[in-house]
Amino acid sequence: MGIKPDRWIAKMAREHGMITPFSDTQVREGVISYGLSSYGYDIRVADEFKIFTNVHTTVVDPKNFDTRSMVDLKSDLCIIPPNSFALARTVEYFRIPRSVLTICVGKSTYARCGIIVNVTPFEPEWEGFVTLEISNTTPLPAKIYANEGIAQVLFFEGDEECNISYADRKGKYQKQDSIMLPRL
Repeated sequence: MGIKPDRWIAKMAREHGMITPFSDTQVREGVISYGLSSYGYDIRVADEFKIFTNVHTTVVDPKNFDTRSMVDLKSDLCIIPPNSFALARTVEYFRIPRSVLTICVGKSTYARCGIIVNVTPFEPEWEGFVTLEISNTTPLPAKIYANEGIAQVLFFEGDEECNISYADRKGKYQKQDSIMLPRL
């Protein structure tokens, strides 16, 4: 990167809109932390959730997803049922540069409660709100706090730009503006 990773992330956020909104400090008082960290950025979960339900006894099929398998919730809190799953989105909007790849990992605060966050990498020139996959692996209901930290994005800059970016391939999840369900 040439400059310290946190300064590089702040520069890219300010000059290129890589992360919007952007907090150049780690916000911690009374919340699960979010904002700039040493080598990454702690993202927040928005107040929009899709929670899996078995009310209609549908089958989860990534090739033919039945929206009746989920219920929508807009709230500052989300209770994920035991051994269940929810989708959400980030507060932050990302514009990944052509020379950058990210990896997203769950925050230890949630992981220590049996809550796992899975997010696929943000490829070069991917843009949008991130769809978050949140699993409650416990036999108890689990609480998720909207507008607080949920995961950390780590940034890796290549020495050169990639030959074919996500935008070049016209990726199916490009410019997500809400929680995106599986697509073929």
